[in-house]
Amino acid sequence: MTFEGFPDQGLVFYEGLEADNSKPYWTAHRTDYEAHVRGPMSALVEELAPEFGTGKVFRPYRDVRFSHDKTPYKTHQGAVVTRVGLGTGSWYVQISADGLTVSGGCWRLESDQVARYRRAVADELQGSRLAAEVGRLRAAAWEIEGDRLVRVPAGFSADHERIDLLRHRSLYATRHWTPEDWLHTRAAVDRVREGWRDLVALNTWFADNVGATTKEPRPRR
Repeated sequence: MTFEGFPDQGLVFYEGLEADNSKPYWTAHRTDYEAHVRGPMSALVEELAPEFGTGKVFRPYRDVRFSHDKTPYKTHQGAVVTRVGLGTGSWYVQISADGLTVSGGCWRLESDQVARYRRAVADELQGSRLAAEVGRLRAAAWEIEGDRLVRVPAGFSADHERIDLLRHRSLYATRHWTPEDWLHTRAAVDRVREGWRDLVALNTWFADNVGATTKEPRPRR
């Protein structure tokens, strides 16, 4: 399948799912999901694979075991690329009724990775490089997000010049576009490709300074 954009029918499907997140709705509209959501997303990540690596298209079902929200289906379709051997730093793309989202960085770090991340941020050379890259991304309309401590991390001073970065326990950059006509055309793959290219330096910093965890991975929730 060649990527030709995300059809409007896929966004309409998610509008309906937001209103009726139930098995009867899903069963009645599953062919819409396969044709207008999952199919185009699979085609998009396949097209980008030669440059970024093989992508994983996420399942549409929510893991409700640890959640008070028991609705069974995700109201978005996401896909992620994590290059083998880099250890950490990924690219992400998501489609929903709200439009297109592109992200990159680290969504979750284990304790050993957080420790290495903070050592690198505290280092004058590597910390300054990350601060400059985060500043560049913000200036280019990226939102810098991630899990952060309210308090000052142990072993660091509240007046450290990069205290905002030191508080992070994960860090990623995100851009979002609301639905417009280009989303239903091949222009969408260009937006994702350009966005992911803009995040290469951030992911490279994480790969060089944080790397893979040596701990058993936490169960996904």
